[in-house]
Amino acid sequence: MRKSAFIQAVLTAGLITSTSLASAANNLVFCSEGSPAGFDPGQYTTGTDFDASADTIFNRLVHFERGGTKVIPGLAQNWDISDDALTYTFHLRPGVKFHTTSYFKPSREFNADDVLFTFQRMLDKNHPFRLAYPSEFPYFTDMGMDKNIAKVEKLDDLTVRFTLHEVDAAFVQNLAMHFASIHSAEYAEHLLKIGKPAEINQKPIGTGPFVFSRYQKDAVIRYKGNKEYWNPDEVKINNLIFSINTDSSVRVQKLKAGECDITLNPRPADLKTLKEDPNLALPSQAGYNLGYIAYNVQHPPLDQLGVRQALDMAVNKPAIIEAVYQGAGQLAVNAMPPSQWSYDETIKDPAYNPEKAKELLKAAGVKEGTEITLWAMAAQRPYNPNAKLMAEMLQADWAKVGIKARIVTYEWGEYLKRTKSGEQDAMLIGWSGDNGDPDNWLGTLYSCAAIGGNNFSRWCNADYDKLIISAKRITDTAKRSELYRQAQQVLHQQVPITPIAHSTVYQPMRKTVHDFKISPFASNVFYGVSNPP
Repeated sequence: MRKSAFIQAVLTAGLITSTSLASAANNLVFCSEGSPAGFDPGQYTTGTDFDASADTIFNRLVHFERGGTKVIPGLAQNWDISDDALTYTFHLRPGVKFHTTSYFKPSREFNADDVLFTFQRMLDKNHPFRLAYPSEFPYFTDMGMDKNIAKVEKLDDLTVRFTLHEVDAAFVQNLAMHFASIHSAEYAEHLLKIGKPAEINQKPIGTGPFVFSRYQKDAVIRYKGNKEYWNPDEVKINNLIFSINTDSSVRVQKLKAGECDITLNPRPADLKTLKEDPNLALPSQAGYNLGYIAYNVQHPPLDQLGVRQALDMAVNKPAIIEAVYQGAGQLAVNAMPPSQWSYDETIKDPAYNPEKAKELLKAAGVKEGTEITLWAMAAQRPYNPNAKLMAEMLQADWAKVGIKARIVTYEWGEYLKRTKSGEQDAMLIGWSGDNGDPDNWLGTLYSCAAIGGNNFSRWCNADYDKLIISAKRITDTAKRSELYRQAQQVLHQQVPITPIAHSTVYQPMRKTVHDFKISPFASNVFYGVSNPP
């Protein structure tokens, strides 16, 4: 379907009723990789969910600049930090409107009540809305914000003050993350009155650059450009459509045929043909990410350090990187990427040594033929272009040392749900950084507080936790770096994970797309983007 045919199809479908064909041309179809679990960003931790909600429908008090890690004003125009770094006062932007949709029409503009509702719902398990619609907020709790925020106060309609129990050096960066997206307190009150609080997750209302229109699971999400957006220069797309396709090769073919304008996570095998297509652009950048194996240390025999060391040294990483990443990946040796400040360059990867692995397994009393489950996601991720192939190669590697790995696969949302509850023995997973701070890796992924969230290893080490908590409580970067380097050494010695690779991020798009910026956080952000004919 060429561009003109697509526009005609959009008109026929009733997406545009009274707009001229010329202005209708500025539509954009994004071939996305999966269905979101919902549209309430606070409940989720994955890019698939955030792309569909946080940067389309919602705003936060502060934002990251497009394509970078710098924090800039969002719904807060500016903010003050007390000398003791325990009090943050945010001065809110006046005149911001919540979306008007077929299911809700706001009677007032954004104000401090909305900030209070958003955070008090996450802080208080007895909050009326949370009692009516029981929800967990894994990112918020994984980062310890539920315990560290002492109170959130409304000073007046356009001023909000956060008070912390202890210093959090990354607090402002954390508020720029997707989970901190601001909801409408008025809409929440409306949902309570009509007895449908769960609709906050299916029929969202935000202040963001795009207004939610319709969602068909596993098929399409439709949005309209927000003509009342507080920064109108950033809304250049009339209609934004997410076309959901789990198969990367299908996404590539749709892109080449003009059925979508931009996509993500191409297979390494498709890069050559994408580069050769005169109608396409293929910008790329080094990935701020990590693909790894997580060992569930609560499941025997993975509760033994020697067993985890054995499985780690039995992995032929260079072979996996060659076959799975095909030149678009860098061998990983640490629990976060080398571009992250405080990265410990002294950590070295154990040598590939199947014979030594056999000795360790024998010493641990693990019999040859012992079976474990190896979970592999069905969805392609920025940090892992082909989990199925990687799992098969790991299965072969571990078979050589006497471990029989049974591969388990589920749809992405189910995969996360089950693995967060600890069903797996070993699993493939990964991470793309969210805020540029080391705590986003070392705290969010491996801390005791993150068990049940993003700590898929379910590993809890008191010495490690003490280091990362201490690092978060000071603002001196050099001192923080030293503590984080010590924490990386503990993690490396205890082997709750096997780092595999940092992938290169490619973002295929048609050359008609203007000013799309690759996010270091693996987000797909469409405000500020245009797509003229």
